[in-house]
Amino acid sequence: MTIGLIDVDSHNYPNLALMKISAWHKARGDTVEWWWGFGEYDRVYMSKVFDETYSPDVPEPLNAREIIKGGTGYGLDNRLPDEVEHIYPDYSLYPELTRSTAYGFLTRGCPRGCSFCVVAEKEGRAARKAADLNEWWRGQKHIELLDPNLLACKEHLDLLGQLADSGAFVNFNQGLDCRLLTTENIRAINAVRVKDIHFAWDHMEESGVVMRGLRRYAAYASRKVHGAYATVYCLVNYGTTMKENLFRIYTLRDMGFDPYVMIYDKPNAPREIRMLQRWCNNRLIFKSVPDFKDYNPKRG
Repeated sequence: MTIGLIDVDSHNYPNLALMKISAWHKARGDTVEWWWGFGEYDRVYMSKVFDETYSPDVPEPLNAREIIKGGTGYGLDNRLPDEVEHIYPDYSLYPELTRSTAYGFLTRGCPRGCSFCVVAEKEGRAARKAADLNEWWRGQKHIELLDPNLLACKEHLDLLGQLADSGAFVNFNQGLDCRLLTTENIRAINAVRVKDIHFAWDHMEESGVVMRGLRRYAAYASRKVHGAYATVYCLVNYGTTMKENLFRIYTLRDMGFDPYVMIYDKPNAPREIRMLQRWCNNRLIFKSVPDFKDYNPKRG
């Protein structure tokens, strides 16, 4: 078969599903290439992660006998067959992006069920082990871990141990759930080589458990990055007032963390919210103008 691939989201970040599809077809002796407008294809796969707001669809190719669309951008009821899901990805599709980095999941699913997130609906409202590290890591210096909630998986200590034993630099791409931090798993996280750690403080009603977890992390963390224990994402424009937004930002700073504003529905967010993000996320501005009411966007 002649197989064509279309990464609808663009080629700025590796599409793991297409990498696995490519590896599976090549193992069967099929020809696989990025789709282009000439030639004929037995099958074309179109993969899209994001919705129309961030990733507009592209026209279906006319030179394909069969077209298969997949990814959360096309719906939540599609997933790779097990024999494709657990194959070693074809990194030759993105040589400039994956030369020294391995991408993959150790766990799937999340128990939280946040209304702004599709993970629980697509992968299940529980975190379960999906693979051991050696399934998709072959000694690369960097690991891009895509798990939605690693710490919610009952085997997370073993999986953190596998990451530590790899000796690779690990980026917990989706962050770690600070509400689930314990002295035991903080020590396990300390053993992993990381450049930064990310947590999140999305809801005001969870302030108590979030702050308790962050205080515990500050007490047992073995490192700081740029003078802070970790970066903490703060979701704004989603059910919080400006007073509550500033409370989280100032509290995190006082605790020794770096707050980082994430705007929900940014294209339609009020100007004040966008200015809040610019003030907080620019470290030079944030340090030189410690109070948001003193921030003048015309000066920087």
